[in-house]
Amino acid sequence: MPSCIFCTLPPEAVILQNDLAVAIYDKYPVNPGHVLVIPRRHFPTFFEATDEEILAVYRLIKEVRALLDEQYKPDGYNIGVNNGACAGQTVWHMHVHVIPRFTGDVDHPRGGVRRVKPNLAASPAERP
Repeated sequence: MPSCIFCTLPPEAVILQNDLAVAIYDKYPVNPGHVLVIPRRHFPTFFEATDEEILAVYRLIKEVRALLDEQYKPDGYNIGVNNGACAGQTVWHMHVHVIPRFTGDVDHPRGGVRRVKPNLAASPAERP
């Protein structure tokens, strides 16, 4: 079985950290500045995190936002976690995506994370 890519991060990949979590730039970014916030302890989904780990991740997300606000000046953010294969999870070490969003980066951003199922992102009256 291959080792977990998030358990064997090179130190130079880490852009921010605290005792329980690290932040790295996503290797396949959705937008410039896309960051992953990763607990140090290996476990697969958000639901296995301890309260302390969730707080550490939250605190690091706030630090990431300050860094990205300064470096990229985004107009908004998407923050999300994929839990399980049917939700798109492909790395079995819990991580949070912090994705800077910019006005015009997509034609119709309405729906945000609801766009994972585009036919349901519209209001019922707008659905095909």
